[in-house]
Amino acid sequence: MKIFIKFDFTQFCSKVIDEKLTELGIKYRMMNFGEIEFLEIVPEDKMQAFDSILTDYGIEKIENQKVILVQKMKDTIIDMVMNANENINVKSSVYLSEKLGHSYGYLSNLFSEVTYTSVENFIILQRIEYAKSLMINTELSLTEIAFKLQYSSVAHLSTQFKNNTGITPTTFQRIIAKRRELNANKN
Repeated sequence: MKIFIKFDFTQFCSKVIDEKLTELGIKYRMMNFGEIEFLEIVPEDKMQAFDSILTDYGIEKIENQKVILVQKMKDTIIDMVMNANENINVKSSVYLSEKLGHSYGYLSNLFSEVTYTSVENFIILQRIEYAKSLMINTELSLTEIAFKLQYSSVAHLSTQFKNNTGITPTTFQRIIAKRRELNANKN
């Protein structure tokens, strides 16, 4: 038997961090976008233990301020894409500026400097990844997915999907259906 699991990566990481900091007896407060504020001075041995735990879970501690802001941008973009219906008619540039408190020009330049890609390209990639996830994990039609992700049309979604994956959304859906069929026949 095979099942599909949908999970919230941010919630998972927050729970792991909460459990491990509690086990280490470190007093802290969880902030937005993966920020942790320590409420007391943390002894070096506990900080090293915490760093080791993060590494074991594939979680990286970021200390460079530019990289921190870019990570906040990525988290904000992912949140924006995942909750697109709640942000109707809000331009991504306005959304990012308001959420992060910097001009879009500054954010865009910083993002390109650190990641070697544009904010716009990252948004498109996240929308395509979410569209793939919706195709795999839901019964939504392409029209419903395009609407959910605020594409102007199914054709626009299809064009961006093909440009980024090399196949059309319909072909992707056929591949997923075929894999499910083959897996069902194995069991």
